[in-house]
Amino acid sequence: MSSLNLDDFSDLIERPDSGVRRDAEERRERLAVPPGALGRLDELGEWLSAAQGAVPVRAVERPRLVLFAGDHGVAELGVSGRAPGTAHELVRSVLDGASPVAVLARRMGVPVRVVDAGLDCDPDLLPEDVVRHRVRRGSGRIDVEDALTPEEAERAVRLGVAIADEEADAGTDLVVLGDLSVGGTTPASALVAALCGTDASVVTGRGGAGIDDLAWMRKCAAIRDSLRRARPVLGDQLALLTAVGGADLAATTGFLLQAAVRRMPVILDGVVSAACALVAQRAAFRAPDWWLAGQVSGEPAQTKALDRMALEPLLEQGVTVGEGTGALLALPLVQAAAALAAELPERPAGDDPQDAEDTAPAEAGSESVAAGDGEAR
Repeated sequence: MSSLNLDDFSDLIERPDSGVRRDAEERRERLAVPPGALGRLDELGEWLSAAQGAVPVRAVERPRLVLFAGDHGVAELGVSGRAPGTAHELVRSVLDGASPVAVLARRMGVPVRVVDAGLDCDPDLLPEDVVRHRVRRGSGRIDVEDALTPEEAERAVRLGVAIADEEADAGTDLVVLGDLSVGGTTPASALVAALCGTDASVVTGRGGAGIDDLAWMRKCAAIRDSLRRARPVLGDQLALLTAVGGADLAATTGFLLQAAVRRMPVILDGVVSAACALVAQRAAFRAPDWWLAGQVSGEPAQTKALDRMALEPLLEQGVTVGEGTGALLALPLVQAAAALAAELPERPAGDDPQDAEDTAPAEAGSESVAAGDGEAR
């Protein structure tokens, strides 16, 4: 019997400070730039201010990209555009600076942390600081067997909690969250379908690497069979991750919950992080207040999960590569919102830009009438 109950996180997580948010909104009303002129950037700055508990908001100066890695046994069915057991190649590409997210992170000056939760490879292929956290080698084929044992699921969640604590203790002020997996979108979609009560066909997408129609049908069937195994344990989120999740998904869920406990904002990437966020929301309903959705990935399960959590993506650039890329692209937008909220000057006391807008047409009209009167005389 597991000693971990994810529902306990509900008592530990508080919402961002609503009083601070009201103060941030009032300060925004006093800025020289008219309210609404900056669009959603205003809302982002106010959200971040509430998360930090500070007015004016502080700059995001110590962001971190955290990627949980794992292989999934369901990839053996040909549901992924990549060969089973090759997620370590994705990890190596990131470590070598050759992947899209690595290029962006280098350009933005964002440090990258890769955590091996369940890769199916020889540990000697990767650095010790990556593989030392591994819970197990690969996850089970969820259409016919559990992804994890109950003990492994608990270890994976606790791993995510520990990583969140390490980041918070190190002073990380915002996390960009992603995954490095092969077959990971299949369990992610199964989790979303189970929690949203939808059929497999509604949530089945093409994955980051892209698959053809036959592979899509195999993936849909695998999710359908996984749902039969998921529905009996819907009331227990840890049991759900055991049945149809995976080591990397369970670790991501634990990370999201503990990040909210530690009041550390997170930008979600694609369908995998969205599915884990949905599991975490089931355990702690306040947790999504600490997260932003970075981008639209095109995966129907991601759309379903974000709708359920009322999270609106910041970007829609058609990025499907995954690996945290879309979420990292959203980081400069959040940083820009913080800079604008903190650094724009307040207008002088008694100077209401709305009054100026309202009186300007009348004054212009008076001048015209006066000019007309002069001409008439």
